[in-house]
Amino acid sequence: MSIIQQHTQATLSDAWRTINIDALQEDSSVNFDTSTLHPALPETSEAEVRQLTNQVRQLLRGGDAEGALRGCLESPVYRGRDEAKEAHLQTVIEVLQSIKASDMTPMLQRIYASPGGTECLDVLMKYLYKGMAVTSTPTSGGAGKSNPQTPTRMTPQQTGFSQMSGRPGGSSESTGGAMSVLLSWHEKVVDVAGLGCIGRCMTDWRKV
Repeated sequence: MSIIQQHTQATLSDAWRTINIDALQEDSSVNFDTSTLHPALPETSEAEVRQLTNQVRQLLRGGDAEGALRGCLESPVYRGRDEAKEAHLQTVIEVLQSIKASDMTPMLQRIYASPGGTECLDVLMKYLYKGMAVTSTPTSGGAGKSNPQTPTRMTPQQTGFSQMSGRPGGSSESTGGAMSVLLSWHEKVVDVAGLGCIGRCMTDWRKV
């Protein structure tokens, strides 16, 4: 084999691609735990979520929808089991569906103008996006089987929106009603808090 052929084969080798360049950099993220860059978040248990849900429903039965919404938004589940996060998401959606369309903007304005209101609407935006993601998740394969995260059957309510109720193997037509509720709230939140709310939601490392 000539020198030119040897050089050509060595040049065309892909062995150099297997080297992890990041590991050779002292300040690379692979050389330290990036979780230490953020403060530790308290873990929320399923029992705590159930307790909060009961308190929220009591407020709803008492006619204090704004207090119920604030209660949900002031206690987001940032760290906890997936079951706890999904349960809190369903509680938030339940509260949103219980509020009349005509009350949405005035309620958001009052919350936004109150202490901690900006943070509350940012949290609401996070739950709206998570709800949209869950609603748009296709059902899994198999007859009679559906994604456990997909909202179930919707029935009309006096609020002008829809209310979710359990039904094995929820059909796809229910997702349209759920998405309509979330999109309506999304529009109102942006009207009150501005587009900056979306930016803060997307860049925040704390995920619901």
